Amino acid sequence: MTLEEFQEKFGIIGISPAIKQVVATVMQVAPTDVTVLVNGESGVGKEVIARAIHGASSRSEKPLVAVNCGAIPEGILESELFGHQRGAFTGAVESRKGYFEIADGGTLFLDEIGDMPVPTQVKLLRVIETGEFMRVGSSSTQSSDVRVVAASNKSLEEQVARGYFRQDLYFRLRSVNLYIPPLRERREDIPLFIEKFAGEFAERNKINFPGFTRDAVEVLTGLDWPGNVRELKNLVESIIVLERGSQVNADMLEKYLPKSESYYVAEPASRLLPVRVDKTPEESERELILRALWEIKNDIVDLKGLLGAGIAGRKLSLPVPQDLSEAGTAAGDSSDGKELNLEEMEKYLIKAAIRKFHGNKRIAAEALGISMRSLYRKLQEYKLKDI
Repeated sequence: MTLEEFQEKFGIIGISPAIKQVVATVMQVAPTDVTVLVNGESGVGKEVIARAIHGASSRSEKPLVAVNCGAIPEGILESELFGHQRGAFTGAVESRKGYFEIADGGTLFLDEIGDMPVPTQVKLLRVIETGEFMRVGSSSTQSSDVRVVAASNKSLEEQVARGYFRQDLYFRLRSVNLYIPPLRERREDIPLFIEKFAGEFAERNKINFPGFTRDAVEVLTGLDWPGNVRELKNLVESIIVLERGSQVNADMLEKYLPKSESYYVAEPASRLLPVRVDKTPEESERELILRALWEIKNDIVDLKGLLGAGIAGRKLSLPVPQDLSEAGTAAGDSSDGKELNLEEMEKYLIKAAIRKFHGNKRIAAEALGISMRSLYRKLQEYKLKDI
């Protein structure tokens, strides 16, 4: 089976090198019984990887039991994992199997294992090493043949250092350690997720959805997605329901986008900084753009000087002003002799950047030193939709 066939079979979406490496490792470890620890932020798809490991193993015909250790109260987690005898505690009116018994012969996926209480960790270590455990309230030992795949959105190394997680259990779990990168580190995968989620949801709910336009996909690709795949899926499905029957473009998308700046790509540091901080965000953005325009004019002046003088290496440059609040007309002049005001300068620079990068607005925004959200606001403000 090729890597691509494996991805398609188990629903692992992605063309990024990081995901390809994860899939290659999964294909290697799945046929064995080695314990696997899957790390990654919440929502990156750790359970999808766990299911692929189980599905490609010799245990695939047996149960895969998924347990969220952080969602079960501490007082009953041990009973849920190992079962209990009748009368073991108040309310235990009958004996009950735990997840280790239910998953016998198969795989137990312990999600958010970093939230497991330390006393339960001791018993978990024993059952992983020996396959033996005791139900709560029982004095007899039972056996279970279970492969454990664990996952955590926390750094277990830090949890060990702080005394919240047993070091011996950590070493036992991380026989193979898989890291699933967040969406912001594999942006090339985002359009694939959008297409899959939109297509499946529309078909499942019998909704006629023409899809997202290219500029809308570019906006979604430019977000940082702290909630990762889960958050992206929820947003796509909400938009399909609320924009039923309409093709969604960047303007329509604006009202659905999160307002927190943590969702947007950090604006890169550049030689155009610093700018004054005693200004509104809009004024600061304008100053950044104006500084960039000033740099472009310097390059043009240099080029003209070189061509006019015919001397290679001649340098003619204008200093970038430290305060550009009143330098709008000084920063450049148009070919027809008219002075450019600040608005015209911004329009010129935005159009030039988008054309330079062949319509790729995300790269254009990065080159301009502004966020995707800021760029689309400028495009709407200046009515520059047909670039």
